[in-house]
Amino acid sequence: MGRLGVDLYPLQTGVGLDRVDTFRKFLGGSAANVAVAAARLGRRTALISRTGADPFGSYLRRELKGFDVDDRWVTEVDSHPTPVTFCALFPPDDFPLYFYRRPHAPDLEIRAHELDLDAIRAARVFWATGTGLCAEPSRTATLEALRARSGRETTVLDLDWRPMFWTDPAAARPYYAEALRHATVAVGNLDECEVATGEREPEAAARALLATGAVRLAVVKQGPAGVLALGADGTRAEVPPLPVEVVNGLGAGDAFGGALVDGLLAGRDLDTVLRRANAAGAIVAGRLACSSAMPDATEITEALATGTGTLPEKTGTGTLPEKG
Repeated sequence: MGRLGVDLYPLQTGVGLDRVDTFRKFLGGSAANVAVAAARLGRRTALISRTGADPFGSYLRRELKGFDVDDRWVTEVDSHPTPVTFCALFPPDDFPLYFYRRPHAPDLEIRAHELDLDAIRAARVFWATGTGLCAEPSRTATLEALRARSGRETTVLDLDWRPMFWTDPAAARPYYAEALRHATVAVGNLDECEVATGEREPEAAARALLATGAVRLAVVKQGPAGVLALGADGTRAEVPPLPVEVVNGLGAGDAFGGALVDGLLAGRDLDTVLRRANAAGAIVAGRLACSSAMPDATEITEALATGTGTLPEKTGTGTLPEKG
């Protein structure tokens, strides 16, 4: 449940957007990308979101179906255009984003009274994002969906902190705290954990997430330092990142999320879950696109076997950008 929009990525790297001549469009938005990533791994997925009543909205719903993501809960908003996001590419670690979500993004118009709470309760995994907490009516709808999951096994809150959607971090923390009271799994990078808990040191951040109440598994992504996960039962796993020649790092976290869900559903041990999720993230970081670049299980196995996320491009994963 959460963000859905059109990503416009330049087909040139190392230059600012003012100098880019050509772009390619892709389905984007963190929640949508996670759904695609899990579907690519054979999971049956659906998305709760909204688009504008415009050609970009039609494009996104068509893409979701093409990725085998159920779009029945993706509805149109007449009053707001489908958002687009531009990204500049400065590998290996600089990918500035420019969000065009004004005056209000359709995915923030998800309303509590329109939710299919029976479907939300029935899902084996429910994934919600922190972005959904940044404005009404999405904030109330997100919290209502999370409350409906009370007692369910796997309810994930992706902290998904985007500072441009909030007035300041202090304003966000109470809403994160409320959402975490209903989540059994919390996932975030160091910046996101600091906003949600006030803790930035990985171990302290993970323990702070576990202390919120319902959270049984805290996953802290540390970029080049790898990923740490702590379980409420004392389980601990920490794995290094998989090396990769980075093209676009933006979709790596969403690929990680889809593979995390797959691993939890498969009942794998925590170390294996994290290693496969790391590999999925590395593969996507080595490609231009996010959604269409999501790996299948064979590619994840290959990446782990070869020790690199840099794999040959599959048809449809995106054209590699030219050097600027």
